[in-house]
Amino acid sequence: MRLGSWLVLALVATTLAGCVSTGTGGGTTGAAGGRVAAPPSGALVGGVAGQSIGRGLNDSERQRAEQAEYQALEYGRPGSPVDWSSDREGFRGEVVPGPRYRVNASDCRDYTHKIWAGGEPQAARGTACRQEDGAWRPVD
Repeated sequence: MRLGSWLVLALVATTLAGCVSTGTGGGTTGAAGGRVAAPPSGALVGGVAGQSIGRGLNDSERQRAEQAEYQALEYGRPGSPVDWSSDREGFRGEVVPGPRYRVNASDCRDYTHKIWAGGEPQAARGTACRQEDGAWRPVD
């Protein structure tokens, strides 16, 4: 590799290291109960949380839901839920990813996001594909 490639790799690693959450606020909780990293800015664009099932969520809850979607798509085991919760009682959710598959040159995954907003569950299914820039984008 050329020196420029190594510098880009070091910059990306340093940027991603800053996304790791070690505190008790924000973030999401993985299937094993541990804290998970927040996605880089723009890592998921237009996920299920932004659709009609996310209408009752405030901005903080929507961000947690989107982080859980990213975490499930990027790192989740098929069938294992990635949970998120709110500071408000009755507002929480879980994202369950399916297996990865290839469409042309992209990694794609189907997923289900169930959201409890005010205690009532709502679910939506989505499919997202990973783009060259690392973002997961929904497909219609």
